[in-house]
Amino acid sequence: MRFLIVSGMSGAGKSTALKVLEDMGFFCVDNLPIALLPNFGEIAADRKTQVNQVAVVVDIRSGENLTHLTGQLDTLCELGIQYEILFLDAEDSVLVKRYKETRRTHPLAKEGRVETGIAREREMISFIKERADYIIDTTSLLTRELKRELDKIFVENKSYGNFIITVLSFGFKYGIPVDADLVFDVRFLPNPYYEQELRSLTGNDRPIQEYVMKNGDGRHFLDKLEDLMKFLIPRYIDEGKNSLVIGVGCTGGKHRSVTMANGLARRLEKLPYTVRMEHRDIEKDSRNRENSDKRR
Repeated sequence: MRFLIVSGMSGAGKSTALKVLEDMGFFCVDNLPIALLPNFGEIAADRKTQVNQVAVVVDIRSGENLTHLTGQLDTLCELGIQYEILFLDAEDSVLVKRYKETRRTHPLAKEGRVETGIAREREMISFIKERADYIIDTTSLLTRELKRELDKIFVENKSYGNFIITVLSFGFKYGIPVDADLVFDVRFLPNPYYEQELRSLTGNDRPIQEYVMKNGDGRHFLDKLEDLMKFLIPRYIDEGKNSLVIGVGCTGGKHRSVTMANGLARRLEKLPYTVRMEHRDIEKDSRNRENSDKRR
């Protein structure tokens, strides 16, 4: 039997994750009293119950009883019930935004500021995060992307790195991504925009990739960038970061940045981390031209 304990910050996506797990065939229980955890584990482990996968949400709603969780987890081990912990997290600013958009009240901020409640919650559940087998930072994840991460762990049973890297291509003329931790400018590379037969293509197309990489600078840049990431990422993890957004920019975000972002993502996928790819501005030039033609 697979016994999963789901926890994390309020607003980080536990309810969404529970729905996804239920679709995967997990028997799901939300907000189970902590005192019942060992009893529930025994019942679920009984062959007569015929349950193969169980997911239980334990979080700040347990209040002061949360301090007893460590003891109950030890009891599960004594009973021979192996468990895993999935912890969902997100940056404070994103959690605040989500609460304001939904107009919900944070469990620890019923008479105060949401920021204060989040800070208290983070402190109270830090010990769960330290014991977690899987940590997913949902700061920049869409629902379908969260589902994809859960699929990797619980359906495909892939090795999962608790550090999520987002490689984001963009165009400087549309602004630098506000959530980027690192930004790299690749406007020094050959620009396909000035070749009429290439202008309508993108960095996802082979002719663009060959043009951008033709003089060797692109490959050298990726080599150095890969070395830098191998140096930086373990140190970010040591400092407690769960995710990293790497922005790769060119003028319009369509040719050079897309080519280089794809190349970097392919290299980082070989490392023990979760890598996602996003091309923010790849279609903007085309849409702008269409709008211009309509105005004419």
